[in-house]
Amino acid sequence: MEVQLADDERKRFTWPAYAVNLRARLECPVSLLVVTPNERVARWAARPIHVGGECWFTPYVLGPAGVPEIADEQRACTNPELAVLSAMAHGRDDDSERAVKIARVALKASGGLDADRADMYGDLIFNSLSEAARKALTPMAAHKYEFQVPAEERAQLAARLRELGEIPEPLRSLVIREAVARVQAEKEGEVRGRVALLIRQLNAKFGLIESQVTDRIQQASIDQLDAIGERLLTARTLQDALEA
Repeated sequence: MEVQLADDERKRFTWPAYAVNLRARLECPVSLLVVTPNERVARWAARPIHVGGECWFTPYVLGPAGVPEIADEQRACTNPELAVLSAMAHGRDDDSERAVKIARVALKASGGLDADRADMYGDLIFNSLSEAARKALTPMAAHKYEFQVPAEERAQLAARLRELGEIPEPLRSLVIREAVARVQAEKEGEVRGRVALLIRQLNAKFGLIESQVTDRIQQASIDQLDAIGERLLTARTLQDALEA
């Protein structure tokens, strides 16, 4: 399979070579699928290639005309990947209202997938739209567009949407994920700081502690670290500090 964005006459020599060389290596039938978001390029790519004598090579071509327009939410949710492909194929159609509807159901369908695929598909959808369709979809697809702007601008965008009284569900999910990640990072940073301080204090009071003790401290919770720190103030031995 190869993605083709523009005419390239050189491909009419290399495409047959791809198939023939792979056929020789794998010893099995081989076909080439050319995928393009441009209908004119699709027609160009579908032209049979004369390779000599009576031999002709014709790749399979998947262009916009070969991709169904999926504007029904139920159908999109049943096959999210096909919905995304539909949005990519028809995002630049002259009927921007129709393109927005297709993109909207594709975003909703992909939003039910895991976070990595949802983010990737959202970016593909948004960047496949015409300028008019993109502007119309921006309020709903802001969670995708934010990948192309700095963090402070994302925060400003979220604030503006809050002022409007509603945050679109995809953006709300992103805000929640970012907030959870920030809290987790802060908590991890706090734990690492306490661990490092406690190890220095134990080394200072009882001499260089063994690696098993260091490992135990590194796996301790914040409450356990606090307890060891309190016992350290009056402990006469390392064992007194580590255990209640």
